[in-house]
Order: sequence, then C-alpha cells, then structure tokens
Amino acid sequence: MPLTPEEKATFKRDGVLIRRALVSPALVQRATSLVGSWYRGLKPSDVPAFSQRTFAPELGNHPDILALYEETDAAELATGLLGDTLPVATAQIQIRVPESEFPGVQPEKAMHVDGVSCPHLDPRELRTFSLLVGVVLSDVCSAQDGALHYQPGGHYTMADWFRTQWSLGMTEQVPPEVDQERGVPLLGAPGDVLLMHHLVPHSVGRNLTPFPRVMAYFRVSHPDHAGRRLEALRDPWLDYPPLAAAPQPAAEKE
Repeated sequence: MPLTPEEKATFKRDGVLIRRALVSPALVQRATSLVGSWYRGLKPSDVPAFSQRTFAPELGNHPDILALYEETDAAELATGLLGDTLPVATAQIQIRVPESEFPGVQPEKAMHVDGVSCPHLDPRELRTFSLLVGVVLSDVCSAQDGALHYQPGGHYTMADWFRTQWSLGMTEQVPPEVDQERGVPLLGAPGDVLLMHHLVPHSVGRNLTPFPRVMAYFRVSHPDHAGRRLEALRDPWLDYPPLAAAPQPAAEKE
C-alpha cells in the first residue's frame, strides 16, 4: 500500500514512520534462520568491531536478507518518499547482544547521525545516505531490550546545526542539546518496518534481555545524493521531492 497523505505529513513532522507487520513471517523466518546460525559462532572479542559496522558481513548481500527490502512494500515506500532511489545492494545487520551473555563488551551507542564524524572513520569523510529502512527481526518490548532510540523532529534540529554551526572535519556528531536527549525507543515485533530520515539523531541502548535483538537496515539514497552530501545535511528535503507538497508541521509554519 502506498503512503497516505497523512503518513507523508507525519514523516515530514517526525522524520520517522513505522509500518507494522509489513514483512511476511516467511521472509522474517528465512532471514532470522540465517542470522541465528551465524550468531552461534560469535566471539566476545568480535562484538565491538561488528557493533561499529555490521554483524554477519558475509550475509549482507544474501538473497534472503535483501528480500526483506526487495520483496516487500518497503522499496515502494522508500520510492514514495524519495521519488527515485538507487538500487540497494547490501544490508547492515545489527545485533544488540545480551548483556548476560556478553558482559561489558557492547555499551550504549551515543546519539549520532549515520556516516558523519564516525569514531572509526576520518572525520572529514562522509558516508551519508537519504533514508534508513529498518526491519525488526526480533521482539523489542521495552527500552531495555537493546532498542534504537530516535528523536522525532530531530532532522530539523540537525539540519540547522549542520547549516549554521558544523563544518566538515569536526568530531562532534550532534550538538550538546541533542546528545543529552534520551529519545523514543523503537518497540515492535518481527516484520515491523522503520522508515527514518537520515538526519534523525538516534542512539542504541544495552540489551538486558536473555536474547539477541536483531535488526536489518537498508541505507537508501536518492540518485543525486552522492554529489550533494553536504547540501543534503543542511536541507532536509533536498532528497525528498515527493514531500515538497506535503503539509508543513505546525512547529515549522511561519
């Protein structure tokens, strides 16, 4: 089902949209079976590096992982927001490991915007994109389940900061007032899908449950994004032509 006008207005206001049960149980099962088999060989010493990039890197382009995006309405929804998109060739698999199983090896991730001033990259390097599509692959019932925390409307704050205070090469990922916010936890069930504007700041909490929390993320870009990364940081709707006619959120009206 395509995006409704109300959903477009919500995305414009919050920078976030959640479609429940978008991915079928069969597709979820195929993906979780792959990740589960890989997880059984995970070593504690590998967790920090995987947390910075992706778990199960060899599965990122597996057909059963890519099907979570390509064989569902997620790709249509992304097009509904961006107008046109580049093909998605790989996924990031993120696992928040149980603290009881891997004590102390996976601390909380601080508030950040992906691909900007990443601790493991040169701060002058940008690895940005337009839209994050996340597929929930395990139950997330509370904020203590290793949930992603996002700041609704934070894309406006971040665009203003990038436009007026930030410069390429700075090591700060977000302004102090954003860093101090806890954010809203993404709670959901396997098959739920998150669509989140690249500029929405987010963090990730520790997993205090006995089970791993698994997400598959797809980084989707407008075809022109790579040639205007800096401009897209400062103008939140540069990569979103279909939203030009969407109603402005009340807080943004003159």
